[in-house]
Amino acid sequence: MAGKTNDDALFQFLLRMGDNSLILGHRVSEWCGLSPVLEEDIALANTALDLIGQTQFWLGLAGEVEGKGRTADDLAFLRDAWDFRNVLMVELPNGDFGQTMMRQFLYDAWSQVMVGRLIKSGDKRIADIAEKASKEVAYHVERSADTVVGLGDGSEESHARMQAAIDYLWPYVGEMFDGDEVDAAMVAAGIAPDPASLREEYDALVNKVLSEATLKVPTDVFHHKGGRTGYMHTEHLGHLLTSMQWLQRAYPGATW
Repeated sequence: MAGKTNDDALFQFLLRMGDNSLILGHRVSEWCGLSPVLEEDIALANTALDLIGQTQFWLGLAGEVEGKGRTADDLAFLRDAWDFRNVLMVELPNGDFGQTMMRQFLYDAWSQVMVGRLIKSGDKRIADIAEKASKEVAYHVERSADTVVGLGDGSEESHARMQAAIDYLWPYVGEMFDGDEVDAAMVAAGIAPDPASLREEYDALVNKVLSEATLKVPTDVFHHKGGRTGYMHTEHLGHLLTSMQWLQRAYPGATW
């Protein structure tokens, strides 16, 4: 990483990784105390904690690379919506339990493929983070996939809800595989893969699970985009940040 341009691109890449896990982690945490059964309440809370833990690594490194003295907490709690680089799917409201688990599976499948590639990153710091996250990611995708199959191939109502969930969420999947100049710089530096190169492995995993769940994969190729570049977010992100950031905003610099 010889120049400022590469450092800027690396910073943006790290924000994308950290913001994805941060925003999804917050969304999943909203189920705490509200899940349909106690076991799911505990499991979702643990999933949220895992995602926030991964965020600490990604945004912590982002702060180091930026070189302006910002910590992971600063990046999480003191940026506005237009500064976030997460994909749009993770900021969508939870919906019902089935929609939450479908979103989790669609993200987990991408995360597993991405982390598998990042373990081989030419940047040892990123490879180490990916290695640490890999066990959690493997558990997450196994659990969410099992839940999708159980509900999809369950009762008539659960099947209908899961089909509605994949129909709603599918137009947000494609954004995870969009590439731009940031990704091109990461590929050139041997740091991260071209997002498009993940699609074949991702589709194989997702199609296998959805087939077992007796769910139909939508055929529409259109997808929403704008989140990972910061060009456009849904109206939901601002409301989420209001909830997530209010304590730090109300009491600047407060510590435990």
